[in-house]
Amino acid sequence: MTVTMVNSPELPEIDVYHQVAVAEGTKLVFVAGQVAWETELDLAAQVEQAYVNVAAALAAAGGSFDDVAKLTIYAVDWKPEKMPALLDGIARGSAKIGTTAKPPATLIGVAALDVPEHLVEVEVTAVL
Repeated sequence: MTVTMVNSPELPEIDVYHQVAVAEGTKLVFVAGQVAWETELDLAAQVEQAYVNVAAALAAAGGSFDDVAKLTIYAVDWKPEKMPALLDGIARGSAKIGTTAKPPATLIGVAALDVPEHLVEVEVTAVL
């Protein structure tokens, strides 16, 4: 499987993700939104744990975070001033699972998730 990250010269280059992923493979993997169970009410800590959970789910399917073609993050009560904590959690989670992957990503602010303690949910689509 190959996921090639692309940035069009006509689109802004974003440090934390690529604008396009071109995926070639034979198996699509859809990972349900992952949250941080039994983690403190801290956005960075919850993002870190969600990344670890996504990596575990991908490993169960025979893949890794490097196979991710699309990442979606749902954040409760999103405000731009939360970005440093989100990016810290991404950096910590990425370091913990040993990836430098920056797949195309979408951040969606939501009113709430399944339980009040969950501040963020991360879902991915991967190609193996």
